[in-house]
Amino acid sequence: MKKISINDIVTATGGRLIQKSKETFVTGIWHDSREVSEGDMFVAIEGENRDGHMFIPQVVEKGCRTVLVSHTGQWLAELDDTRQAVNAILVEDTVEAMGKLAAWYLKSLDIRRVAVTGSVGKTSTRDMIYYVLGEKYSCGRNLKNYNNNIGLPISIFQFDENTRAAVLEMGMDAFGEIDYLSGIVKPEIGVITNIGVAHMEKLGSRDGIFRAKMEIAGNILPKSEGGTLVFAGDNEFLTKAGTSGDYDQIEVGKEKNADLVISDVDDFGIEGIKFTAVCDGEKAEVKLPVPGTHNAINAGLALAVGKRLGISLEEGAAGLAGAELTGSRLRKIKGKNITIIDDTYNANPDSMKSALDVLKKSEAKRRVAILGDMFELGDQTELLHRGVGVHARKIGIDEVICIGDLAENISEGAVGTHFPDKETFLKVIEDYIREGDLVLVKASRGMALEKIVEKLETL
Repeated sequence: MKKISINDIVTATGGRLIQKSKETFVTGIWHDSREVSEGDMFVAIEGENRDGHMFIPQVVEKGCRTVLVSHTGQWLAELDDTRQAVNAILVEDTVEAMGKLAAWYLKSLDIRRVAVTGSVGKTSTRDMIYYVLGEKYSCGRNLKNYNNNIGLPISIFQFDENTRAAVLEMGMDAFGEIDYLSGIVKPEIGVITNIGVAHMEKLGSRDGIFRAKMEIAGNILPKSEGGTLVFAGDNEFLTKAGTSGDYDQIEVGKEKNADLVISDVDDFGIEGIKFTAVCDGEKAEVKLPVPGTHNAINAGLALAVGKRLGISLEEGAAGLAGAELTGSRLRKIKGKNITIIDDTYNANPDSMKSALDVLKKSEAKRRVAILGDMFELGDQTELLHRGVGVHARKIGIDEVICIGDLAENISEGAVGTHFPDKETFLKVIEDYIREGDLVLVKASRGMALEKIVEKLETL
């Protein structure tokens, strides 16, 4: 991060400096007290279970001399006792103030801005865009999976004067959240990966999900300033007519009328895919070391963003050849006697079926799927879980093991084996795994099935 003066922080946040130290600027901004070091600003956030203000004396002890706060109280009394001089900036809501500061900071940088949302594949697409843009620009992206109203600003504060492009993923589970996040970024290019069924419980229908994702369009720069919406055409929601606005559009798809056409997809299972991309008369063969035929479209979105920012398809393909995805997304792990596909980061019906397809396409003596609950699917929860099980049975997965109350419906569809929780399964896991197996592990993040992955690595 480049230096930000205390005066600029006060102005950008609309806050009030209620206590002052000798420091006149900060060199980093964090909301996690464990990350804070000397010269940083600590953002104290009031959570449901914990108030970040209680950690202020600790961060001050570590050398932090600037804090963003929403109330005074015990923390201030403790500082008075130690007679530590601290810049204390008082605002009404520290999360909202951090968002205002992030918007101000991003605007102060000479940087190309890309925002990514969608039901499935946001992080994968973000990562692929990052590798494509890296062929021409010094590029930044979200830290880890920091894609909400706290994580996005924290990620933005990691950029500096040398960052020339930023690709920022935006998550949501309610109306208004994408509007808020994209309002911070004001992207030159907005990307929508797809409209699925994730968060159906809160958004009611796929139409509701579409409207929530399209909030990104309201903050894309106008066409006169290069504003562009890139989307994966689905002939239902994501169409030229359905996504029109005061910006250019680039449709990516397998249909010949798409602006960037994906064809000739070869699937090598866990080893990755190969496909052909054509756009504006340019053609490139792309080898992607990321498994799943669905990732051909995600890679196409990345290539389309690159084209818009002056990167040829060939250059973009070179970037994609070295792509590595963030976190536990179809990650290949070699155990002692088996191979594991760790896809425990998250799950919904579409991504789970895609992961099963990867498992089926991969070489192995036996293919085993360990699948857990998928959350926030609303009144279609049982049906959508059962549909995943039916898919596993149709494509011929050798063994399907299901964990959790909701996953019992997967088991019914797959005619598989069901366990009420991972602890019960872990007691007998060795009875279900054989030497030479290829094992997929996938569920919603809340199921924490990485514990199963850890055990599998020892088998």
